[in-house]
Amino acid sequence: MAKERLGIVVSEFNSEITHRMEKMAVEYAEKQMAGIADIVKVPGAYEIPFAAKKLLSRKDIDAVAALGAIIKGDTGHDIVIGHAVAKSLQELSLEFDKPVALGIIGPNATWEHAEKRAEEYSRRAVDAALKMLRLFKKVH
Repeated sequence: MAKERLGIVVSEFNSEITHRMEKMAVEYAEKQMAGIADIVKVPGAYEIPFAAKKLLSRKDIDAVAALGAIIKGDTGHDIVIGHAVAKSLQELSLEFDKPVALGIIGPNATWEHAEKRAEEYSRRAVDAALKMLRLFKKVH
């Protein structure tokens, strides 16, 4: 069976957390015998959908895992960003007929929540992308 090829998009904002997430996602993908075709780093979570679209358009990318940490601030900005990014990623998945897995912590997450959830969200994003790819292969 051909190795599934993932693209990973990582937000640089809150890099102390997102760099850990990237490392964990790569390690987990390797354990699952999946290849990483490319890793794209973007300034913040809001830019993730643009990079995901570029990766999804490539023939050597089967699925994308989006990684980021949207930390709650003093305003509702985190909620606006979180909803916009999630909706955009869902639409891209449907547009390109390829899985896009959401590994973005937040909105409404504190720094402590994000630190605790970094590994879990990274692993779940890679896992979701691979499960969707494998399910699709079985069905079609």
